[in-house]
Amino acid sequence: MKIAVTSEGTTLSDQVDPRFGRCAHFMIVETDTIEFEAIGNSNAGAGGGAGIQSAQLMSERDVKVVLTGSCGPNAFRTLNAAGIEVVTGVGGSVQDAIEKFKAGDLSSSTSANVAGHFGMQKQQ
Repeated sequence: MKIAVTSEGTTLSDQVDPRFGRCAHFMIVETDTIEFEAIGNSNAGAGGGAGIQSAQLMSERDVKVVLTGSCGPNAFRTLNAAGIEVVTGVGGSVQDAIEKFKAGDLSSSTSANVAGHFGMQKQQ
């Protein structure tokens, strides 16, 4: 299964970025093999719409689940509409997040857990 983990860096040992739409990187991971691709988030500095654009990127990459610290309402609705499961409240390293997901220790979120424009206070 292909999942995406928001990340502060480009390795599995980097920390989960607490922001979805404005995270530094997306780690696209195949959970069966743990093969991954780090994608810089070109939406991080957007004036608006970062969450929606990032959600569209996840859909284009055929991601089935997103693991992140927080997700705003517009991004959550866009991910939901694309059939992408969202798991918020995730922290620690990207590797830890993947392991917890594979073990079934993480639960899907039913709604956004922050207000819109949440990630704007932490700029790159």
